[in-house]
Amino acid sequence: MERNQNLIIEYIAKNPLKSSKEIHEGIGIDIGYATVKRILNRIKEENYVELEGKGKGTKYKISQSYAIIYPIDIDDYFQAEIDDRIIKEEFNLELIPTTLHVVQLFTIEELDRLNKLQAKYTENLQTLSDSQYHKELERLAIDLSWKSSQIEGNTYSLLETERLLKEKETAEGKNKDEATMLLNHKEAIDFIVANPDYLNPIEIRRIEDIHSILTKELSVDRNIRKRRVGISGTNYKPLDNEYQIREALQQMCNLVNTAKNVFEKALILLVLLSYIQAFNDGNKRLARIVSNACLISNKYCPISFRTIDSVEYKKAMLIFYEQNNISVFKNIFMNQFEFAVNTYF
Repeated sequence: MERNQNLIIEYIAKNPLKSSKEIHEGIGIDIGYATVKRILNRIKEENYVELEGKGKGTKYKISQSYAIIYPIDIDDYFQAEIDDRIIKEEFNLELIPTTLHVVQLFTIEELDRLNKLQAKYTENLQTLSDSQYHKELERLAIDLSWKSSQIEGNTYSLLETERLLKEKETAEGKNKDEATMLLNHKEAIDFIVANPDYLNPIEIRRIEDIHSILTKELSVDRNIRKRRVGISGTNYKPLDNEYQIREALQQMCNLVNTAKNVFEKALILLVLLSYIQAFNDGNKRLARIVSNACLISNKYCPISFRTIDSVEYKKAMLIFYEQNNISVFKNIFMNQFEFAVNTYF
């Protein structure tokens, strides 16, 4: 029965606003219409789907809350070119103040996996001296500075990054901005480690402070964006009004500060700071640092993202931009958290 339910949900996700008869005819499996109706009633009760219309005119679509966590096949999604994808082109004004307040981003099984990893991290720390702990944290900080910069197009290798951050030795043939980006990353991480509660609770002015560190001596405006910005690879258009941007940031802060689960807080910061695009540049870098600040403040294992492919990271972010779906990005978050616990500490 679960397989049939999954097939029906998948069909509705790809073919919204179909009637029960259209769903029965379209799913391509040999089950009776009465069975399809029973499954539709069940998944409606579980809030997987919403209805439009009444009686024989009833149509089914994936519910707003389930649409955020519904598993999307990344390869299948990007078979369609940018202009052929059906997307949410405009910023979703209901997403932060309404929908995300009622959605459980992680399943019970996912939280169990993450909590066991966190328990392992806590246990591991008890065996480390202060000097060993800071040595591992330094190693993670270098990896995070490198990978976060690489995702944004920085061409420094990990070895070159290590030499730069440890010995201030710039790589031959690289431009100054690449070195500055890496040094700024490390400075921002060092600031968070030295001031673990600086972003707890999360506040706009303190997010702006971290952005200022990340963009120091780079040609990037430091204040909240006042003009339109485009994102390569997608037709999604972020907010272009300074007051709406600030309002969205405040809504995000409220959401994070009232959330009970640390993993949800960190994941929300990671995706929403990128989605809001509050600054002209540096938003995804900022998101990775602020998300890690949340983990560190709550004595959770920070994440380096070292093993994530840059293209896969960007694709996961594009899916959130275009569908407000977090499933692919959530898997990245969980896998990178596991890597960090098993690798550094």
